[in-house]
Amino acid sequence: MPQPTRHIVFALYPGFVGLDLAGPLDVFSCAVRLAERQGRPVPYRCHFVARTTGPVVSSSGLSVLADTLPDAFDATVAGSDAPAPHTLVVPGGVTPGREGDDPDLRAMVAGLAARARRVVSVCTGALLLASCGLLDGRRATTHWQACARLATAYPAVRVEPDAIFVRDGEVVTSAGVTAGIDLALHLVEEDLGPATAMEVARLLVVYRRRVGNLSQFSAPLRAQARAGARFGPLHVWMEARLGEELGVERLAGQAHMSPRHFARVFPQETGMSPARYVEQLRLDRARELLESGESHMQTVAAAAGFGSEERLRRAFQRRMGVTPSQYLEHFSG
Repeated sequence: MPQPTRHIVFALYPGFVGLDLAGPLDVFSCAVRLAERQGRPVPYRCHFVARTTGPVVSSSGLSVLADTLPDAFDATVAGSDAPAPHTLVVPGGVTPGREGDDPDLRAMVAGLAARARRVVSVCTGALLLASCGLLDGRRATTHWQACARLATAYPAVRVEPDAIFVRDGEVVTSAGVTAGIDLALHLVEEDLGPATAMEVARLLVVYRRRVGNLSQFSAPLRAQARAGARFGPLHVWMEARLGEELGVERLAGQAHMSPRHFARVFPQETGMSPARYVEQLRLDRARELLESGESHMQTVAAAAGFGSEERLRRAFQRRMGVTPSQYLEHFSG
């Protein structure tokens, strides 16, 4: 039996980030074009909703014509033929956090969310959802620069700062800007199957579809930034010796510190114990190898310093929730 058209509602407001809208919009639109080309029912219809109809100016100056008012999805106002919003998409804004200060905007988002089957935010749109109470008690993410703000302003939200997107029930939040494309591809896969999602990604020339628990930015750059100036040289030294024994005493000696002082200061500077930091470097190396197409797990384990496939597998499952083989599948489709 053909599936009914899903109504995708984009909630717009002045200063929204254009790519937060355009990325997911093109994913859904591409899925529509594929269906039309293959003679299948149209899977999506997209609506641009704002408090008043007319042009809504994004943070970059791009104007989008809001053609629909929120009442169009309210059967008590529009009548029994009002379409039911399937997915509400809330883009981020150029002044993250301040959008939630607008009570009319909060009321619009909360009202649409109450009628939608799925509620989605892109980038700092998560702060707007949080201001409506929609993330209370839920896991969520946002742009890495705004994660601390989200956690501080809304302590009822369980923030996961190192994720591309996070799903908790029917609420899905994504990281910054282009992560909205990954999130939308995930939703297309959920609605229409993995083959359609992969074809959409191919047509959009997306290099690869990232799974939700991938890091928001380059793992080596993230690790170097974490090491800071004090332990930057040690970080470089460690990366060149991942296959060697890297215990506290050896690391402390390389850093010209006593083991006791090193074990106390290193976590303060990096946010990780020395052992966890070493494991993260090895995990990052293994991920790079898998992403480049290396499929022999013993080779990956040896090159990354894990020594055995079993240690590699345990580290992946503990830190990423998937096995190395499952991770590899996302880069070989």
